Amino acid sequence: MGTPDFAVPSLKKLFEAGFEIPLVITQPDRPAGRGKRIKPPPVKVLAEKLNIPVYQPERVKGNEELLNKLKEISPDLIVVAAYGKILPNEILDLPKFGCINVHASLLPEYRGASPIQSALLDGKEKTGVTIMLISPELDAGDIISQKEVLIDRKDNAQTLHDKLANLGAELLVETIPSYVSGKLKPIPQESSKATYCKPITKEMGKIDWTLPAEKIFNMIRAFTPWPSAYTTFRGKRIKLLEAEPIEGNGNPGEVIKADKELVISTGEGALKIKKLRPEGKKEISGEEFIRGYRIKVGEKFF
Repeated sequence: MGTPDFAVPSLKKLFEAGFEIPLVITQPDRPAGRGKRIKPPPVKVLAEKLNIPVYQPERVKGNEELLNKLKEISPDLIVVAAYGKILPNEILDLPKFGCINVHASLLPEYRGASPIQSALLDGKEKTGVTIMLISPELDAGDIISQKEVLIDRKDNAQTLHDKLANLGAELLVETIPSYVSGKLKPIPQESSKATYCKPITKEMGKIDWTLPAEKIFNMIRAFTPWPSAYTTFRGKRIKLLEAEPIEGNGNPGEVIKADKELVISTGEGALKIKKLRPEGKKEISGEEFIRGYRIKVGEKFF
């Protein structure tokens, strides 16, 4: 059971490792992109390439058809990776070895919908993946296995997502045989250490230039590629895609350097802007922005 790109490596690795996958359950096709064309979820695309039957229920709770399909298969194990819906008890109780989930954090840290962005927002130096038993409470199930990964200063939400999706897939394939044979015993989480993260919204990307440079830098990483960290310049919205915190003084949001480098002052330190996207335009470098827009020292971003 999985839906977006994050779940694709898990399905691929399970298939390549020779696990029997009689059914893939994913969310319905949805409108996507500017043209709002109906698109299948990435997991469906891969499943069809692998000739695995796909089922796309609109709802999971109280769905007799879904329950009957699962009872027919009588699965030993249900693997979940970013499926996007909460599973009811009648599904959780069905497989012999339960339902296990690939979660993109070192639980109990970052339970919830945005563990990848939250690790970047908090400036963490490492994160990881957890294979866990699914319980009725959100991301609170027993831990079967975990693996750490270092977060590079150059990582953004996309690059870290890809690292964790691949790491999770590898750990899943390593974990299942040891778990079902009884060698790996699930360990309860320390709930007192649990932290939670909310879904990401577009509004969260608005830059407050009174914040320290390091915090804005982390925002840019966390919100690239979506929803993007953004600011306003000469009345137009600008998306900031890559930056570097450096030393510098000035009023928050003020351009303090505009020769070959675009440097903006913050509440503490300054940010060198490496890549940005002006409203309605393509991505450009800070230097191209200076030349094309004839940026002057003293101008302000809001």
